[in-house]
Amino acid sequence: IFLRQHNLSPEYVQQLVADDDALKKLLRRIDMTVLPLLCVTYMLQYVDKQALSYAAVFDLFTDAHINGTQYSWFPSIFYLAYLLAEYPWSYLAQKTQLAKVAGICIMLWGSVLMLTAASHDFIGMAVCRFLLGVFEAPITTFFVMIVAQWYTRQEQPFRAGAFYSCNGLGSMVGGILTYGIGQIGGGFPVWKSIFLMLGGVTALWGIVIILFLPDSIISARRFSVDEKAALIGRARLARTGVISHKIRMYQIWEALLDPQIHLLFLFMLLNATINGGVANFGKLIIKGVVSDPFKTVLLGIPQGAFSVFWILSGTFLASRFKNVNTLVMPLYLVPTVVGVLMMWLMDRKTQAVGVLFGYYLCGSFVTSLVLCMQMPAMNLGGYTKRMTGTAAVFLAICVGNIVGPHAFLDEEAPTYATGCKVILGCCAGQLVVAMMLRWLLISRNKQRDAMSVDRVSATAKMGEIDAAVVEVTDQTDFENPKFRYVL
Repeated sequence: IFLRQHNLSPEYVQQLVADDDALKKLLRRIDMTVLPLLCVTYMLQYVDKQALSYAAVFDLFTDAHINGTQYSWFPSIFYLAYLLAEYPWSYLAQKTQLAKVAGICIMLWGSVLMLTAASHDFIGMAVCRFLLGVFEAPITTFFVMIVAQWYTRQEQPFRAGAFYSCNGLGSMVGGILTYGIGQIGGGFPVWKSIFLMLGGVTALWGIVIILFLPDSIISARRFSVDEKAALIGRARLARTGVISHKIRMYQIWEALLDPQIHLLFLFMLLNATINGGVANFGKLIIKGVVSDPFKTVLLGIPQGAFSVFWILSGTFLASRFKNVNTLVMPLYLVPTVVGVLMMWLMDRKTQAVGVLFGYYLCGSFVTSLVLCMQMPAMNLGGYTKRMTGTAAVFLAICVGNIVGPHAFLDEEAPTYATGCKVILGCCAGQLVVAMMLRWLLISRNKQRDAMSVDRVSATAKMGEIDAAVVEVTDQTDFENPKFRYVL
């Protein structure tokens, strides 16, 4: 519709896409205008999500009258709300304006974080965690879809890694801020100061997102008509379909019955189970090595730097080399296995450095999470099917993060033997699932290659213009014989 409104022919769009220098310049503009907004938001989301674990290092347990068992329920409550709210938010965003919905959610979750400082018991904290999960639920799904809109399939893994690596940056920034807040003094509880300051910054950032993050390529005010046409032409290269505000029910059913999505769901479920434990009990694992709360916060900062390295290196490999996603996913589980064994088996008193280094190593599994998270956007055609597949993957994230913390038993602190065993089992399971997924995608591509040989003459007769029209329609990967899966 946009191309017809501006009298842009398919031939002209092909010329725009063929201009490599202009496309490189356009890609840099996207990287400098859209991507930073995603990165800062993701950093704030991680810092806010981890505010509870920072507060737990100080006087949260005594002031709020909670114990370790109750604390383990907070991440489960958060992700239960996340699970319930994520698909309704996705539905609303597809029917309305994606970026505006995201901005409003960011403002609301910042406000809820500030309200957490007023909680004085388990019920109050639980209600705040539930509301925080509701308003944070759509962010990652939205950002995956935004990356899928603006970047080609080959460019997507590293860009998704760029914003997701800001979790690591958030870990470092959050640690430094928490340490600084703790040094202020004055008698006001440190844990309350953490919630108030972090929540206030996030609420203000939500306004920035509303004002500057475009809802789609077509509505982006800072891009010219030719640049938007070139971006639409680039989107055709992926053959994943265009943005559509129409919910297509058959695409939802197709997604629910697709074995690829079943395998991605299982992989993410196992990965998120690891994350649920490590993310919420990491600071308490460090606290088992050092007793001073300020040292605990500071020693958690290097883990953020390791996380940035793991994510950027893994997603760079996935973007730099073709069809290696399903190989990088299990490869980056190896440091996690080594790190968990070190945390579990090394003595806290005589081998404290080894325990800490094991904690820093175990964060490599997040790279596998990022690549799996982006797979539906790269490997599913049809906008409704992509949204459904992405939602299914994030459903697995919720379930895994609900289950994960309960493997870390309070009476086993600080070694958490059961939690370590669960992590090792999840890593083994992910290796099997990744290989099954790779085999499935290779088989599908071979079948399509064999079918395309029989259709060469028909395709040639179609002509470039008609072929371009076919590619821009909202077809699923099952409907489009030209679609090829990224391995």
